[in-house]
Amino acid sequence: MRGVVTVCCLSLLLCLVAVVEGGEDHPEDDEMILSLILQDDTQPEADSRPSAQFYRCSKDAWCMPGQYIVVMRNGTHVNQVERTARRLRANAAKRGYLIEIIQTYSGAFHGFLVKMSSDVLHMAVKLPHVEYIEEDSSIFAQSIPWNLERIIPNKHETGKYSPLNDGAQVAVYLMDTSIQVGHREIEGRVMVTDFNSVPEEDGVRIHRQASQCDSHGTHIAGVVSGRDSGVARGASVNSVRVLNCQGKGTISGALAGLEYIQSSLRAQPMRPVILLLPFVGGFSRTLNAACRKMVELGSVLIAAAGNYNDDACLYSPASEPEVITVGAVNFADQPLSTGTTGTNVGRCVDVFAPGDDIISASSDCPTCFTTKSGTSQAAAHVAGIAAVLLNLSPKSSSAEVLQQLLYHSLKQVINPESLPQYHRLTTPNMVVALPDPASTLTGEELLCRSIWSERSRAVSFETAGARCRPGEEMMSCSTFSSNGVRAGERIEERDGQKECVAVNGNGGQGVYAVARCCTGHKGHCQIWESPQKGMDAECPSTDQQLTGCSFFSESGDISASDRPLHGSRRACPARRGVMSYATCCHASTLECRLKEHDPTGFSKQVEVSCEGSWTLTGCEALTRDCVTHGAYALGNTCVVNTSGGDRGASAIATCCRLRPSQQQLSTA
Repeated sequence: MRGVVTVCCLSLLLCLVAVVEGGEDHPEDDEMILSLILQDDTQPEADSRPSAQFYRCSKDAWCMPGQYIVVMRNGTHVNQVERTARRLRANAAKRGYLIEIIQTYSGAFHGFLVKMSSDVLHMAVKLPHVEYIEEDSSIFAQSIPWNLERIIPNKHETGKYSPLNDGAQVAVYLMDTSIQVGHREIEGRVMVTDFNSVPEEDGVRIHRQASQCDSHGTHIAGVVSGRDSGVARGASVNSVRVLNCQGKGTISGALAGLEYIQSSLRAQPMRPVILLLPFVGGFSRTLNAACRKMVELGSVLIAAAGNYNDDACLYSPASEPEVITVGAVNFADQPLSTGTTGTNVGRCVDVFAPGDDIISASSDCPTCFTTKSGTSQAAAHVAGIAAVLLNLSPKSSSAEVLQQLLYHSLKQVINPESLPQYHRLTTPNMVVALPDPASTLTGEELLCRSIWSERSRAVSFETAGARCRPGEEMMSCSTFSSNGVRAGERIEERDGQKECVAVNGNGGQGVYAVARCCTGHKGHCQIWESPQKGMDAECPSTDQQLTGCSFFSESGDISASDRPLHGSRRACPARRGVMSYATCCHASTLECRLKEHDPTGFSKQVEVSCEGSWTLTGCEALTRDCVTHGAYALGNTCVVNTSGGDRGASAIATCCRLRPSQQQLSTA
């Protein structure tokens, strides 16, 4: 009776095998298979021969689990290939395993591709006519994704991504969705923390498949440190889950996540640390304050600007001045725009990065890739580059990291016409890039950037203010007005911090304050004002350098100024009825000089740049008979806009640097 049951069961299994094989009719082979199934295991096979070789995949992360290429010996015929495959199927069925023959080969070699359990391998290597068996594995296109190619400053080695380092000393805390840590791109590089603070998903029919819940976080982690798609491939990523399966979280959850990270760093101090915040919410003073606190404790915070085609200052944490806020550009280095959505812009954006069709890890499977777009992807690029920079200078502050990012960025590549008119002046025209291997930057240079205020109201003597970050020194303050009507500017001390204050003039349409903020200068800057109206503001000693001049008129009109004095007497000349303010900085190696461009005839825009190792600290206009709208720094260039008149204006740049040491000169 037992034998009848066995035959019936095995016959049923044989039917299942036939279904797997597509239902082909091979009656003679069925008899062979059935005979093999019924064969007594205690009897050795008559045709006993040495086992074939088995070759494992050389890259564990690239292996295709359960797929094997069976290669037959030279001279094997096609019918022998098929017969060998069916014999393997029979032997596997005899032991309760189902296999699937996916593909047969008869061109460059004879053999077949089989999907089976690794437990069947010992049977496969003993099959007749088999030369060897190789584990199937993934292959990948070897062109560099456009986004990685874009951030390479030196294109000498086409097709190769090779940053100065891999950011291995840097820890990145990623506040996002959950992450598929087994993906080949990030396996062994991501540590999932025990923090989880997310709201319930919206709707009543939510499918929480892992591939959906992990989608955003997996992709972002791959951009930061993925094996092939990552920017800093040695950086470690710590996952802090604050977004649910729909990519949605709460301000309170983000605050809890920041508190968790702070506690973790207090318990186990580490540095350098980057916090990547690839999300936005509505403006939140509380979230901004919490981010500011993390920067104060030594972390570098990098956030997405947002994908709402709007002013980034309306969102958090993008609006926090001490967070490095990142907008997104496309392949053509233009602001990302997809239908009604697009990158946020404006003065709260610090820099742009690739964010369109970015290829990275997909949570669909451990070897899958996909493309996604947005400012989250752009922020991940900046986090990767920041990791490379911190790997070079682990003690750099957040302000210094931002200055270095801007120094290495591609300048003036975004078409201003692609930006909303209201934000064209205040949006930085810079796209991040990795440090050039040939760069001479040592981390001790004078680096400066411009910070724009929001525009004041169009009311006489209404003010607007701009402040530098902690760790930056304000080296000059200037004003810009769209119609040229302004009362000037001055630097004031407020709450123990310098503030550049711009004052709207009578009939003005509103003014912007533009603060020039610098790092690398280890000395101290002081503001000296005129003893009275019409008198010069002067640096009190010759060991102080004049880095910028500001002017203010109580009459509401500051139409003109004079050239700063940079000889034995360093001063800001004041015209009648005008107060002048001199920014005087002391450092033993600091030196400054003037550079002027005086075009012949009228020019609507006049520019002059500091070159080489010199950095622009101050920018002024010297007018003759036209209206100047103000002077402001654009990168390392002083820009003066004018209207009316025949003779135009001159642009005057104050260029400063830290004098190179003897050691730097000897190695130059």
